[in-house]
Amino acid sequence: MKKYFLQFKPFLIFIGTFFAAYIGFTLVYKFYLDSFDTTDVDGITAVVSHNVDWLLGLFNCDSKIFKSPLNPYFEVWYNAKFTLRIVEGCNAVSVTILFVSFVLAFSGKLKTTLGFILFGVFLIYVLNVIRIALLTVLLFRFPEQEHILHGVLFPLIIYGLVFSLWVFWVNKFSKYAK
Repeated sequence: MKKYFLQFKPFLIFIGTFFAAYIGFTLVYKFYLDSFDTTDVDGITAVVSHNVDWLLGLFNCDSKIFKSPLNPYFEVWYNAKFTLRIVEGCNAVSVTILFVSFVLAFSGKLKTTLGFILFGVFLIYVLNVIRIALLTVLLFRFPEQEHILHGVLFPLIIYGLVFSLWVFWVNKFSKYAK
């Protein structure tokens, strides 16, 4: 048994670190979400919504984003038409937790690891805001394509970025990089 433990030690350390970080960050996020009323929107989702509003305004889009009076989401109106909702799941925190957990599991030097995590979290956040703004415009123009746009294309973009960042990290900066 000891022979197998030694043989698979790097894998077991990776799995243990990944799951410990993932579970830890997820629990912290859950406690954060539990601090909000069920009809209120959490602060991170509110900031994302305001940044989407700012980005659409930067391009002179006729858009309005406001908190739903009865529900825990922001309504996005584009050209005076209700286009989409920004709910807690749209803030990309779960994707960010997944990203950070993986980088920590394949950590390298402390300064490099923390720098890459900050860079990756920022990039995920910015791409997510752009993603929601583009989704707003595309759903207004092509509402019949909601499934492909919201369910396939845009998750592919955000998860594709995370996967690309992981590959870059493992090959360039992790302790396993050649």
